[in-house]
Amino acid sequence: MALNLGIIGLPKSGKTTLFNAITGSSATTSGYASGDQPNVAVVKVPDERLNVLAGMFNPRKLTPADVQFTDVAGMASGGKEVDKKEPISRQALGFISTVDALVLVVRAFANAVVPLPEGTEGVDPVRDAESMMLELAFSDLGIIERRLERIKGEIAKMKGPERELREREQEVLSRIGPALEEGKHIRDLGLNEDEEKAIRNYGFLTAKPVLIVANLGEENLDKAPDIEAQLARTWSGGSTEVIAIPAQLEMEVAQLSPEDAAEFRESLGMGPSRLGEVVGRSYALLGLISFLTAGEDEVRAWTVRRGTNAQRAAGTIHSDLERGFIRAEVVHYDDLIAAGNMVEGKRRGVVRSEGKIYVVKDGDVMNVLFTQTKSNQPT
Repeated sequence: MALNLGIIGLPKSGKTTLFNAITGSSATTSGYASGDQPNVAVVKVPDERLNVLAGMFNPRKLTPADVQFTDVAGMASGGKEVDKKEPISRQALGFISTVDALVLVVRAFANAVVPLPEGTEGVDPVRDAESMMLELAFSDLGIIERRLERIKGEIAKMKGPERELREREQEVLSRIGPALEEGKHIRDLGLNEDEEKAIRNYGFLTAKPVLIVANLGEENLDKAPDIEAQLARTWSGGSTEVIAIPAQLEMEVAQLSPEDAAEFRESLGMGPSRLGEVVGRSYALLGLISFLTAGEDEVRAWTVRRGTNAQRAAGTIHSDLERGFIRAEVVHYDDLIAAGNMVEGKRRGVVRSEGKIYVVKDGDVMNVLFTQTKSNQPT
């Protein structure tokens, strides 16, 4: 499964700059840049484990996991009252309702060349995060109100199981609406599996995990911990996390040679890049892990949800492996590296034979054994 992260934020927050820094793209980042179509790019997830395994297996191909970033145009004219009926345009909503998690960029830098949005006084990342969170909630409320109106008429014409499903949907939506009005978000309501299933197709924005990125300037690099703490007091915890990154500087560093980049970082006291944490933390928020396959043909990372069993994990490689699953040879990456190779790993007993219900762990190196089925037999 390819992770899809939607980058959102108020205009002039620097979200497109962050998009460029992470993806190596060159989307327009002018202080007055605008556009209805999102910037989209797919990047490889850095995973040093793959490089180490490549040195061990000497594969013909190395395939990291993919992550797609969707950078949506600024969704509010900062400082102005949000329209509860349609706080986010339908076009923007269509782009971000299908993403797995949101990367919410808030401005934490001062720059005369990039003026603050009309009606906004001073740089205040906490205020901007609250403004965007309200937009997301208002958008969800609008969808719920419209859907409940339609359900009333639909239920009257239904019977049996279909009516029961619609009534269940109505009951869940009727509880979510008041919670949103009280300032709560769907992701924090503790819905059970059946309740989540009843509303899954709506793509509610407040149901998605959120990583808040405070976009620093060169002038306040040393204040990153303080800014993170300010935001974390309100938003960190559960399905929301906070990180501070100097997006403009990271974008500039990405264009330099490794030697020049290291010198540039040292001169500004930037420290190591934290761009990789955007993906890493999003993985954690979504409960995702990576298991690995390794051989002479390919060394590859595969993304699954935490708690996935071996048979279902095999299905991410190919559906035939899930249908014909017999067992999986499993060794954790750390144990394999300590052993030096698979032969020694088997001698030490760290290479195990696991069945269908084995729960795959992050860093497991798996070799799936399966039986031929009609779908994959030669014709």
